[in-house]
Amino acid sequence: MEVQKLCKSYDDRPVLQNVSFAAENGVTALWGPSGAGKTTLLRILMGLEVTDSGTLSGTDVRWSAVFQEDRLLPGLDAMENLRFVLGPDMDNDAAAAQLRALGLDPSPGQCVRSWSGGMRRRLALARALLAPADALALDEPFTGLDTENRQRAAACIAQAAERMPVLLVTHDPLDLSTLRASCIKL
Repeated sequence: MEVQKLCKSYDDRPVLQNVSFAAENGVTALWGPSGAGKTTLLRILMGLEVTDSGTLSGTDVRWSAVFQEDRLLPGLDAMENLRFVLGPDMDNDAAAAQLRALGLDPSPGQCVRSWSGGMRRRLALARALLAPADALALDEPFTGLDTENRQRAAACIAQAAERMPVLLVTHDPLDLSTLRASCIKL
């Protein structure tokens, strides 16, 4: 996947100016202050927004994402949330294993509305990791996670990065070293 001289403005206010980079398998961190255009760049790459100018290669990429909001169905349990996105052909064993790897219980019954923010965040990550995809977009995936669960999540992300490009929006320099990420400063 390659981005060349990408530009985006809102109401004549430049957000992204001549952004260029290439991403291959592994973690590429999008780094910069709030308002630098990190989320906008992810949205453009996923086809949710249109650029003003610039070129993108690899636009036929099938993305999976963790957005800033968890976007879960609060009245469903963990497996039901996964099945809603993954469909009836979901591999139940793989889903349960992914939940356990993230420190979550795959047992049925407990609606996610009663879960903590960190638990919901890990479920959103599990959903993205399990979805069929060519690339993974993660917008602040560690929000609300304590040290132990942050390490679990990072290990799962690193495993996914072995087989696909992972674009990570983060503000924490520790994430860059933990995930051995290359860094794109916006």
